[in-house]
Amino acid sequence: MFQLAAETANTGAVGYLYTYGPLVLMFVVLYFLLIRPQQKRQKTRNQMLGSLKKGDKVVTIGGLHGTIMEITDDICVLRVNDATKMTFDRSAINAVSQTTAKE
Repeated sequence: MFQLAAETANTGAVGYLYTYGPLVLMFVVLYFLLIRPQQKRQKTRNQMLGSLKKGDKVVTIGGLHGTIMEITDDICVLRVNDATKMTFDRSAINAVSQTTAKE
């Protein structure tokens, strides 16, 4: 009687492993393939947006190239050519193409 109870308890633990093991494995794989790289990209983007300064040449999400003339916490004013200035959200900056020399 005691041996039968021990065998069913052991079988129950193995049953849980077969039931929940693939789910845990799938979550671990998704974490390393999807979630972690996305967090890394978000961190580097936030660092890039935080290091923007006046005079940097940038490219917006829409592909517009310009030079930062004014910058605040959430707004950037870009000079597109000699006479045109455009205002964008800071989050609309996609990449920095050239930085100014440190003064």
